[in-house]
Amino acid sequence: MAETMQFDLVSPERSLMSAQVKSVQIPGADGDMTAMPNHAPLITTLRPGVLRVETDKGIEEFVVTGGFAELGEGLSVLAERAVPKADVDQAAYEAMVDEAHAAYKQTKETFKNEPGPVDDAAKLLADMVAVGTHIGLSTKQPSL
Repeated sequence: MAETMQFDLVSPERSLMSAQVKSVQIPGADGDMTAMPNHAPLITTLRPGVLRVETDKGIEEFVVTGGFAELGEGLSVLAERAVPKADVDQAAYEAMVDEAHAAYKQTKETFKNEPGPVDDAAKLLADMVAVGTHIGLSTKQPSL
């Protein structure tokens, strides 16, 4: 058996996965990364994207909207929202984009003269829109 590490994926609603895994591709806020056994310890924030988990049984994918990943002896991902990719249909995807768009509009109203938070919210919205391409759905293009 290949070398593995403990992986736990948790959202506020439930624990989605707890297993020994070979690797996990993480949509990090500073770029995508792959965590494997014996990786250097780190903590990173997540951006909206697809979390790809490789086990001895195959690949499992989850759509995440943000959160944190902590890598030490194992990997723990605390996601704002995580949904198995197979459970994300066009309507669910569009609802996630609509939520990101509403958050962007609220941030734009709240921080009228502060471009930093507005730019961050726009990037999160763009990342959420891009998820549709990664999971094979029609992308929803909200108006900024």
